[in-house]
Amino acid sequence: MRSLLTSIITVLTITGLQAQTPSQLTTPKLVVGLTVDQLRTDYIEAFSSLYGEKGFKRLWKDGRVYRNAEFGFSNPDRASSVAALYTGTVPTVNGITGEDWLDISTLRIKNCVDDRNFMGNYTTETTSASQLMVSTVADELKVATQGKGLVYSIAPYREAAIFGAGHAGNGAFWLNDDTGKWCGSTYYNDFPWFVSQYNDRKAIDFRISGMVWTPTRPVADYKYLTSQFAQETFSYNFDEAKKSKFRKLKTSPFINEEINNFLLDILANSTMGQDETPDLLSLTYYAGNYDHKSAKECALEMQDTYVRLDKSIGELLDIIDKKVGLNNVLFCINSTGYVDAEGPELERYRIPGGEFYLDRCAALLNMYLMAVYGEGQYIEAHNDLQLYLNHKLIEKKQLNLNDVLAKASDFLIQFSGVKEVYSSYRLLQGAWTPELQKMRNSYNRNRSGDLTLEILPGWTVVNSDSPSESKVVRKAYVPSPLIFLGGNVKPEIINTPVNIDCFAPTIARSMRIRAPNGCSSAPLANILR
Repeated sequence: MRSLLTSIITVLTITGLQAQTPSQLTTPKLVVGLTVDQLRTDYIEAFSSLYGEKGFKRLWKDGRVYRNAEFGFSNPDRASSVAALYTGTVPTVNGITGEDWLDISTLRIKNCVDDRNFMGNYTTETTSASQLMVSTVADELKVATQGKGLVYSIAPYREAAIFGAGHAGNGAFWLNDDTGKWCGSTYYNDFPWFVSQYNDRKAIDFRISGMVWTPTRPVADYKYLTSQFAQETFSYNFDEAKKSKFRKLKTSPFINEEINNFLLDILANSTMGQDETPDLLSLTYYAGNYDHKSAKECALEMQDTYVRLDKSIGELLDIIDKKVGLNNVLFCINSTGYVDAEGPELERYRIPGGEFYLDRCAALLNMYLMAVYGEGQYIEAHNDLQLYLNHKLIEKKQLNLNDVLAKASDFLIQFSGVKEVYSSYRLLQGAWTPELQKMRNSYNRNRSGDLTLEILPGWTVVNSDSPSESKVVRKAYVPSPLIFLGGNVKPEIINTPVNIDCFAPTIARSMRIRAPNGCSSAPLANILR
């Protein structure tokens, strides 16, 4: 009987292996990861009648579309989201808690890719991936292919470019805010001659004087967003912005067209996708509000952004198809999972809210702790709704840190507008609610504050040093897509939410390489036919 069972299992196993067609076992020559900053599923679908046939409609017809891809940590931004996508894990593991954080050793704000050990190419910025604490898909590809697999990353801003290329990529390129040139870092071995040639002959600074953004379609077609502000049309001449012209262009759909133009030169002068060793191309587009304005005052611009984005995606697919062939490519689209902060609501609508000043809160907390424990500067610094305690003073006074955290938390929770206070001790103990788990996942003990505040929705967090940077808290769900397209991808639209941690192991499996070393999520199943 045992022999019979063994024979049956053996036959079933062999039959299952034989049932896998050659196409299913084929490794893509090129994996393209396209991250679209602030891309929303609801906007994609709401504006669908405005699109052509080669962009979003093609993706929805031929691709595997996960309509709700969720980030498993609180407050993703354009840096932490891309880091999470390519590492397959959350900030508590990969170390990228946000675009910047407070450096505890210097008490100064530090960008997540700042590194004085490396020089810039076509930029004065000193940049590297050294702050990223785990490997990325790009790194694992380099290890698996003994450095033969090519990895290039192109983005409007340096954080996305760096995290897309990882530690071991060939090159990462982003647009210089001041010059309009494509720049990079000596951290990577490659700054190819053809990038310098593009900068010298074709860079956008040669063309920006003639670039004016006006609606692509008749304004009457843009009726899919309800706007408080009546708009007849819009027109933006980037060159008129003088010193900020390239920064503003990077918040328009024109940056997506420029990335496609630059990509043409990279593909024409490199061997990406031209041999049996898989390569990785990481791209970042932009789909947020123009100049980070409120969506209420830019309803026409937002709809036109998606119309132009649809065209850019269609052109990108054509570019890749002509160079490599889509049957040889796994094409992936994802979002950064957040949207720009809105301005405060008008008082006449009587929506509950108020103003919260972190600097005043920190000062009052320090006064309270002095009343309890004696003279001293107990609050060393504050940044981004986080408070940093003076650990040296606490040790000098021989105080119990957990007791100080508990008293501080009890004091802070009494402030108007404060919904919750999370101490480092509480976050390190574990999580017992989904909301607490998200906060815990966004916490990194070396880069986060001792106390993190959560402010009620509708309240404005006021930056006293720069009032224009004040932000209104919104907790509304932002539906973000995760899309796969390729010769072997099984088309389907899936409404069940998935976690973006699955992205990295899924594309790693497609290339038959290891998942990043900090990734504990399983790849998505049934992607291929």
